[in-house]
Amino acid sequence: MIWYLDRAAMNFLYDEPMKLHTTFRTGGPAGRFCSVASEEELMEVLAELSREGETPVIIGNGSNLLVSDRGIEGTVVEIGEHFRKVTVEGQKIYAEAGAPLSVIAAAARDASLGGFEFASGIPGTLGGAICMNAGAYDGEMKDVVEYVDVLRNGEKERIPGADMKFGYRHSICSEEPIIVLGAGILLQPKDKEEIQSKMQELNRRRREKQPLEFPSAGSTFKRPTGYFAGKLIQDAGLAGYRVGGAEVSEKHCGFVINRGDASSKDIYQLILHVIRTVEEQFGVTLEPEVRLLGDFTTE
Repeated sequence: MIWYLDRAAMNFLYDEPMKLHTTFRTGGPAGRFCSVASEEELMEVLAELSREGETPVIIGNGSNLLVSDRGIEGTVVEIGEHFRKVTVEGQKIYAEAGAPLSVIAAAARDASLGGFEFASGIPGTLGGAICMNAGAYDGEMKDVVEYVDVLRNGEKERIPGADMKFGYRHSICSEEPIIVLGAGILLQPKDKEEIQSKMQELNRRRREKQPLEFPSAGSTFKRPTGYFAGKLIQDAGLAGYRVGGAEVSEKHCGFVINRGDASSKDIYQLILHVIRTVEEQFGVTLEPEVRLLGDFTTE
């Protein structure tokens, strides 16, 4: 660890391997890396970087990222594992951006609040889930988010859920440089045992249908209108297709997985091959759900 000694509370790591911070378990080094544990720390780090004329890359737990093997030249700021406070008051839950969805779901269950079961098995944190309007099993973040606390242009704001421009894997965060700090989630009273039963059933279905035993970024492709990405990929004969250590999962063709020794280049090239093959065979253009960070021009 290298401490940024001339700035109080600035604990940047230099040349930090991003494979340690992504669920794909790949990615080259970040020029600088800083994990923040509170809103105050985040504001301080952003202010310092602004004085240096730098706009950082903001990440959560890296569950929807593919970082180039070359890495990222600038600074990465992680909404860290301690930025995850969850409080319950009546039918409302307030969670900080770093709170894992599984933790929020458990808090809702313990408070006998239903409506968040769909998110209990999604591998990600609240901030990223809001930015991409994460969803599964007929539920989406837009269904439960009452408001979102954000940083916009250096100022803290509270945006009503109705103004977040939620759509399929989309929110206002895709249109503006907004950083999610936390959100208010409005749920409904429900029997605790019923909530637990539903969460167990959804997680059972995930284990049966998804390759959870391998590193991945979850569902690799967005759902094209009128189709299912996994079905198109399977019908294209790509189940089990490999590039290096990357593979189209035979268990669920909508997942590109790391068999254990994949590089980001392997994964990226496999994604491109899948897109080309499906378009050639069916005339449907798949769009990656994964966020690409770094230079992939020569990958």
